[in-house]
Amino acid sequence: MQSQLDELLARMRALQEDVEEEYRQQRSVWEARRSQLAGDLSRQQRRYKVGLFRFLRRSSALAILTAPVIYLGWIPFVLMDLFVTIYQAICFPVYRIPKVRRSDYMIFDREDLPYLNAIEKFNCFYCSYGNGVAAYCREVAARTEQYWCPIKHARRVRDAHGRYPGFFDHGDAQAFRQGLARLRRQYDEAPSAPTTSQPATGPKRAGD
Repeated sequence: MQSQLDELLARMRALQEDVEEEYRQQRSVWEARRSQLAGDLSRQQRRYKVGLFRFLRRSSALAILTAPVIYLGWIPFVLMDLFVTIYQAICFPVYRIPKVRRSDYMIFDREDLPYLNAIEKFNCFYCSYGNGVAAYCREVAARTEQYWCPIKHARRVRDAHGRYPGFFDHGDAQAFRQGLARLRRQYDEAPSAPTTSQPATGPKRAGD
């Protein structure tokens, strides 16, 4: 009985080894195929690459002359990035506001595209950084506004940040006072729209 059990276990181990070996072979074939497809795609994309000399020759004189002004934007972007990072590192812990993860907004995944030349790759990096800094700063400012002044404007705000819809209506003093402490703890995601208080009846006194 024991010998039959040992033989059965040995067959099971052998079968498992065969399955693992087949899996390794299939994985190797799949990896090779994926590399081949990636190579084919890369070669196809490189056909659309425009060389530096032809790229500059196609550019207008005004585009070349204004390029230094555009690239000077590096200075305010870097300074703003540095300031906002220091600002939230110092201030947010005091008010228990969760810090914004800078890495969520700095996405650099276009510079390796084979159909871009060196200038285009640099431009993509620059645009990714500039827009990433802007989005990063906006979220830091939005969380600051949510803590200190989560009140909607009387006028329509074009392209308001994602936290704005959860702010209190303009002039709704009761909702603001009753819900401010709650809103100051709601940072995991954009706050939901607060419940609008019923308008008070009767005349209001000065200072109410």
